[in-house]
Amino acid sequence: MEDSSTPRRDFPAFPFEPYSIQIDFMSFLYKSLDRGGVAMLESPTGTGKTLSIICSALQWLVDRRKQQQQWKKTTETPDIGYGDEEPDWMRDFVVTDGQQKEEKRGKRLGFGDWDAEKKAPFSTIESQGKGPEGLTGDDDLEFLLDDYESEEDGWDNGGRGSKRKGRRCLDSSSSDEDVEEDQESSPKVYFTSRTHSQLSQFVKEFKRTVFASELNLICLGSRKNLCINPDNNRRLHRPKQSCGCPMLQKHNLRKSFKDKIRELGALDIEDLHQLGSKIGTCPYYGSRDMIRAADLVVLPYQSLLQKSSRESLGLNLKNNIVIIDEAHNLADSLTNMYNARITSAQLQQVLSHLQLYLEKFRKCLGAGNRRYIQTLIEVTKSILQLLLSHQDDDSKFSAYLTESAPLEEDNSMTINEFLFSLDIDNINFVKLVHYVKESNIIHKVSGYGLKVGSQNVLEDADNQRINVEGSIVSSFQALADVLLRLTNKDNEGRIILSRQRLLNSRQIGDAYLKYVMLSGDRIFTEIMDQTHAIVLAGGTLQPIEESRVRLLPALSIDQVQFFTCKHIVPPESILPIAVSCGPSGLTFDFSYNSRSSPSMIEELGRFIANLVAIVPDGMVVFFSSFEYEGQVYSAWKSSGILPKILKKKRLFREPRNNVDVEIVLREYKESIYPSSGNSKADPETSGAILLAVVGGKISEGINFSDGMGRCVIMVGLPYPSLFDVELIERIKHIEGLGDPSQKTSRASSSESVQSGFDILRSCKQRGKEYYDNLCMKAVNQSIGRAIRHVHDYAAVLLVDSRYTYNSSNQNFSKPADKLPIWIRDRLVFATGSYGEVHRLLFQFYQHNRQKVCR
Repeated sequence: MEDSSTPRRDFPAFPFEPYSIQIDFMSFLYKSLDRGGVAMLESPTGTGKTLSIICSALQWLVDRRKQQQQWKKTTETPDIGYGDEEPDWMRDFVVTDGQQKEEKRGKRLGFGDWDAEKKAPFSTIESQGKGPEGLTGDDDLEFLLDDYESEEDGWDNGGRGSKRKGRRCLDSSSSDEDVEEDQESSPKVYFTSRTHSQLSQFVKEFKRTVFASELNLICLGSRKNLCINPDNNRRLHRPKQSCGCPMLQKHNLRKSFKDKIRELGALDIEDLHQLGSKIGTCPYYGSRDMIRAADLVVLPYQSLLQKSSRESLGLNLKNNIVIIDEAHNLADSLTNMYNARITSAQLQQVLSHLQLYLEKFRKCLGAGNRRYIQTLIEVTKSILQLLLSHQDDDSKFSAYLTESAPLEEDNSMTINEFLFSLDIDNINFVKLVHYVKESNIIHKVSGYGLKVGSQNVLEDADNQRINVEGSIVSSFQALADVLLRLTNKDNEGRIILSRQRLLNSRQIGDAYLKYVMLSGDRIFTEIMDQTHAIVLAGGTLQPIEESRVRLLPALSIDQVQFFTCKHIVPPESILPIAVSCGPSGLTFDFSYNSRSSPSMIEELGRFIANLVAIVPDGMVVFFSSFEYEGQVYSAWKSSGILPKILKKKRLFREPRNNVDVEIVLREYKESIYPSSGNSKADPETSGAILLAVVGGKISEGINFSDGMGRCVIMVGLPYPSLFDVELIERIKHIEGLGDPSQKTSRASSSESVQSGFDILRSCKQRGKEYYDNLCMKAVNQSIGRAIRHVHDYAAVLLVDSRYTYNSSNQNFSKPADKLPIWIRDRLVFATGSYGEVHRLLFQFYQHNRQKVCR
């Protein structure tokens, strides 16, 4: 590798001549990997960010390995005392006899205590060849839990002593034969992004480089995307003779799968699924078999960021590289992964199944199983009673009985407050969670309950039965997730209780309990401490300070390396305008108290009606919510503004159902690029307009390049609702970061009725800053849908007078300062009449049309 004082500028793997900003990006990333630590790199969508990451990070990987080989040659010595520098192969080498080999194999197959399994391979009941009193035949015996030692007999200080005794079937993670393990490839790169489609795009870009023939890439997917077993959803009710997944039973097929991947090279998730189906072996576990030998592991957020997933996959982050793409909402994504939610209906389902199971098997269950099942029943019953209880105070709700939506009663508390309120603070939830995980109680109780239900009621169609199975298991899993969260530190999260009163009724609707993770810094620090370097990349990472404070509070701003680059398109191809007033001169104010006024909605309609006459092709208008978009559309329809818009462009609206989004987008595109046989094309209209919603599917991952997005309009500042108790709790938590006096004090229960606006106004800095950042991140993601390549052009209109606030005014937040640099540097503040906006747009589109024609 080159000396750090002269950053590398040549990256031969780049498949074509890179732009200067791409060279800058790759050079900065390369140097950041040399230094280690945390780096944040921002590159607008359409600037070749993914390809730049691949060519820079993998070039560093290749160079680092060459350097390590040179070190080995120059430092080789016959002395075997390596000390701290002992190589991996020496540290991992253990001389084992036959028994130790068997123990190693047993643990890999999922057996927690190999000696216990050898001493007691069968339960007492099964070895006697008959069922205990109360059981009728083998069908009931199938659902009996293996013996589970009580904590007094089997729990050591580390919490690992409780054991299941009895025969275990091989689960889906095991096979009947040993699978050879490849040598660990090190260092390696882990690349993660939010969606499978983004990972597939990464693999596609990787194939364009020379690294595709030099380095091993393996793509990991979820079980849902990679499982090829047609009976996977029926495992609860399969005969007991059928142990384990048949797709894992043949060792030679798993080996063939690995050999074929080595032959074919980089495969995305769809390719792996097809290959596994063709060979007849599991691609989910087959891809996991190849992690050790991989140079580059591509995987979704959940698999990398959740500790349990990393351990399950066997990911080794030690001294390796982690690259997190689409990192603009990483802090919230990380905490959301550790949230847990269960409804009163799910609790009732779990409670009834536990009681049914205990009544049936009480006499033949061991003391450990009985004790834990009774504890689960008591905990479930206590939470359910809390959710269903309410004060019968009609006067409190009478004012809301004419509203169109039900009233939600939300309260929050700490974990300790929650446990004390239910009088269950004496329960050891660490042991209870361990029991639920190790005993297989979820599937045993669910399976028996399903059997009893099918005996009492005529079974419907097969797919309906499968849905019932999934419902029962998901309810149990929801409870297990909540119990696990109760083992967290008291200040890391909050318990939210939500009870919904039905309109015109004294009844309480379906209530729920939700654990909300407030702080993800401990989780992220665990990852950071293991890796050599972490890279956070995205099209828009601004504002970065909030991410640093929430994820890396122990690091100062100068300890986080940050890079941002401009757009590859020339300045004349982007026209961002902050619009302060409409055609009639009314000042645009879409704040919460003003946006619903008829005059404001009408002025916006006149503004859009003028724009459709000069904007070519397609234009996308973003609103703060589906409710507000619907309100605006209805007002335009009744006022006569909508027909004026439809004279120039066809109008489409983003549906709430994501399934219908693709249909709307297809019709929208067809209106902009009509085919010769399109009967819907109207010769009087030119292009189309799409009304979309911030935070919807369209605002996050849809490409509006070229004519699909010649103009993107953001209506107002899409601040999230301050009636959301989760948001308020997070704001209060963030406001207390770095202030020991605030961090240790807890809010009283009476604050649950305090207005969210009052809480926000009481914030001095961080809480308010976080709230502003949530808004501007949503803005940045939405306007980033346009300008997708070097020859593209588009206008971006920020419609609200608050965008034009002078930066010198310290009494107001400055939204424009939080825009991406490629927007901020070119932003025009239209503080005069609407005529200025009209003139700028007319000249912009005229210039770019002529440029395209040339």
